[in-house]
Amino acid sequence: MRVNYLGSVWCLRAFLPALEAGAPSDVVNVVSVAGTIAAGPSGPYTASKHAQLAFSRTIGPALRGRGISVHTVLPGFVETEGFPQRERLPRRLHRLVAEPEDVAARIVRTVERGRGESFVPRWYRLPALAQALAPGLVARVAARAVPRKPV
Repeated sequence: MRVNYLGSVWCLRAFLPALEAGAPSDVVNVVSVAGTIAAGPSGPYTASKHAQLAFSRTIGPALRGRGISVHTVLPGFVETEGFPQRERLPRRLHRLVAEPEDVAARIVRTVERGRGESFVPRWYRLPALAQALAPGLVARVAARAVPRKPV
């Protein structure tokens, strides 16, 4: 919570005077698609990303009048040195993993086009819509995907 959610809050508070002085200006929060889906074994991470997403969604309208645009980028799996994703996933799912350059390019396009929220890759919006429209179904599918520990 301190890094994923409160880090966004504290950074905005620290830079708000400079953002207002430099208006028009932009804030980009990199949230994660996990902020839109409540499923799987990573509950604390998901909760922190839900909080960060809600923060982004609420400050956007509040700061618009001050000349500050708030953008949220929601990547799915991203291959990074610190958190290699492909080695954790079966080979057939490797295409689900984005490169850091993909996320960087999406951030630039999101700001240039004035978009509020963008998913990387775009089709990750589908699980978010499924969560919003059929949370029970998403929970059942996710429960089947998580291996059960023997008792």
